[in-house]
Amino acid sequence: MPQKWKKISSEIVFDHKWFRLRKDTVQLPDGTLVDDYIVSERPDVVLVFPVTSSGKVIMVEQYKHAAGEILREFPGGFFNNLTENPVDAARRELLEETGYACSELTEIAALVDNPTKDCNKTYLFIAHGCTPKQKQVLDKTEDISVVLVDVKDVENELTNGGVKATLSLALGLLALRKI
Repeated sequence: MPQKWKKISSEIVFDHKWFRLRKDTVQLPDGTLVDDYIVSERPDVVLVFPVTSSGKVIMVEQYKHAAGEILREFPGGFFNNLTENPVDAARRELLEETGYACSELTEIAALVDNPTKDCNKTYLFIAHGCTPKQKQVLDKTEDISVVLVDVKDVENELTNGGVKATLSLALGLLALRKI
């Protein structure tokens, strides 16, 4: 039966508002000490599967620098869980990135993307009754196109390479099972 490791000590080795690296010394269940276990501390994330009353799913396309590609995803982003809850963050991110607001928001999962090295969570939501409310409110690193996809075509987008980002892929597949 797997057992938890014991954290002996922890040291921040890199600190930035969007990314911290921590070096832990841990003791394994057999007593072995590992003195250089690196953990990434990033803010939590929300992702939203937004659906309009006419059966369109709102997706976004934007350049992702680390991947070096323009990717199609679901709207979402980082949030500070000390100052904002996931529901409010999901509503905010949906509105900022797409200009759409929703009448109903349901959390469907909270996932850990890379549990070996990352400790943040991604909260997945379905938003129903989405309607245009305002212009997008983007920061200087965002250049986002809004794409409306018929709900019947979303599965094809997800399973045929139209969506490459793993958490958007997970959200899409989970959301389709719920609606």
